Amino acid sequence: MTDTSYKVIRSTRASRIGSIIGLILFAILVSYPSWGDRATMRLLVEMFYILALAQMWNLLAGYGGLVSVGQQAFVGLGGYMLFLITIHFGVGPIWTVPLAGLIGALISLPVAFLVFRLRGHYFAIGTWVVAEVFLLLFAQVKTLGGGSGMSLPVSVIKSISSSRAGRDSAIYWTALLVVIVVIGIVYFLLRSRHGLALTAIRDSEEASGSLGVDNFRAKLLVYIFAAFGTAAIGALIFLTKLRISPSAAFDINWTTTVIFIVVIGGIGTIEGPILGTIVYFLLREQLADFGSWYLILLGATAVVVMLKAPQGIWGIITHKYDLRFFPVQRRLLLKENDSQES
Repeated sequence: MTDTSYKVIRSTRASRIGSIIGLILFAILVSYPSWGDRATMRLLVEMFYILALAQMWNLLAGYGGLVSVGQQAFVGLGGYMLFLITIHFGVGPIWTVPLAGLIGALISLPVAFLVFRLRGHYFAIGTWVVAEVFLLLFAQVKTLGGGSGMSLPVSVIKSISSSRAGRDSAIYWTALLVVIVVIGIVYFLLRSRHGLALTAIRDSEEASGSLGVDNFRAKLLVYIFAAFGTAAIGALIFLTKLRISPSAAFDINWTTTVIFIVVIGGIGTIEGPILGTIVYFLLREQLADFGSWYLILLGATAVVVMLKAPQGIWGIITHKYDLRFFPVQRRLLLKENDSQES
């Protein structure tokens, strides 16, 4: 008789090929400062931290169902923690990046208990209000430059490296490490039991609760982790800029940019923000000379994608070719084993 059984699989041929390509790309990127030009290196640093921000927002909204328009609160918080810790406590700028993340995670706890009282669009508005409150608070802190902001002292900058090339390379490698760690943690988180809970909450919060999922706890953990990652990335961002001000740190464009990237790339996937980041920078480079039309064209692109492909560009690719480089879903594979009855 035929014995029909199933086995659960995750990896695919595409994901195994993607792993090899990823390792080759990683080796090229690690070695880039030794042979690449500085202008491209600075562009790559920007791409790295924007991609990391997009992955954090995608985890929050695409898997946790927490659509925030106020993540600039933690970008600015991380940036200001960089200046506070390096200037007043003498910690090296590179080491301040994870410390800023830890502070962002701690501050996210009381913030979460406030905004989690809200639902839907009220939650989104609440997160934006929190970001505006942060802006007003830091604008009053005179030791951090007040409303006009401040620059990193030369002594702090030179503590990274005595040469300009050395500083650029150190910041580049830090940015590369941050984006690799962010993508890696998100990937393994989504493959865990907690990732299953998040997927259930995203699909139906009521159904997940009836199945025993602690919705509040799962969302809280995602919110804290997203705050940690976003604050650490914020510290990295203003380490590259060397200057901070409340209007720049808590600019809503930090959030709108990553929303655009995730929407056109594909929300609820790891590949989507990667593809969306590439598309965003290509559009930016090509449309930057169009002045105010640049933003109009970006908005039109997002509208067209949302209407024609609600799952984003990567969603179209996945649907047509069943291609997944970061397989987090579990699949049932049918096995048929022939056995003889005795």
